[in-house]
Amino acid sequence: MPGYPRKHQLSGELVYHVWNRANRRLDIFHDHEDHVIFAELLKRYANETEARIYHYCVMTSHFHLLLEILEPERLSSMMAGIQRLYTMHYHKRYGTSGYLWQGRFGAKPIQKDVNLQRCGSYIELNPVRAGIVEAAEDYKYSSARYYVLKEENQIVTEDPLYVSFGETDEKRQSSYRDFLYNISKESVSEGILTDKPMGDDDFKCRLMKSNGRWFPRRKGKKRSGVAFSL
Repeated sequence: MPGYPRKHQLSGELVYHVWNRANRRLDIFHDHEDHVIFAELLKRYANETEARIYHYCVMTSHFHLLLEILEPERLSSMMAGIQRLYTMHYHKRYGTSGYLWQGRFGAKPIQKDVNLQRCGSYIELNPVRAGIVEAAEDYKYSSARYYVLKEENQIVTEDPLYVSFGETDEKRQSSYRDFLYNISKESVSEGILTDKPMGDDDFKCRLMKSNGRWFPRRKGKKRSGVAFSL
């Protein structure tokens, strides 16, 4: 995995959509206790790696995160720690063994200012698309409740674009609820679940692929690896 200085060519511009699913698509989040354990792991590793989780949703068989991490090379260790410790919790609690996850987590580079809310809405609308709830904020285990209901959430760092929804908390909550409702009528999933970067040409040209993952280029230096090509 490449090494990076604390600042790179996409500092402040890059977020990752991260996801993974249970092995054989089985349910692995069975009740509130499982969700609490996983939430505690998200909070712990986000703090340890200086990551900001802007949007998330944990379903019964998979999860989605939209996060910004200060040093992108630490993303793999962050997710490895979360998944390893949740696997230990699961096997201990349910008396199981073997692989819990279907494989490596997915990680898609997203241009922050352009696609942050589009990807965030896709994540928060998962339970609506699955027919579990009618409105995103009705689902207990996602960031939608923070943005629509202003419910306290120790995982979420507020989306920096959320302020654009209004001048007051009440206006922002109402506008964000309308935003989710309106976008739920559109198709926003195209290309979301691939690792292909989402952004303009300049953003894509400042990424490189190494060991199967997309990373931002160092400032002022060429790196070995596969540069993004359109």
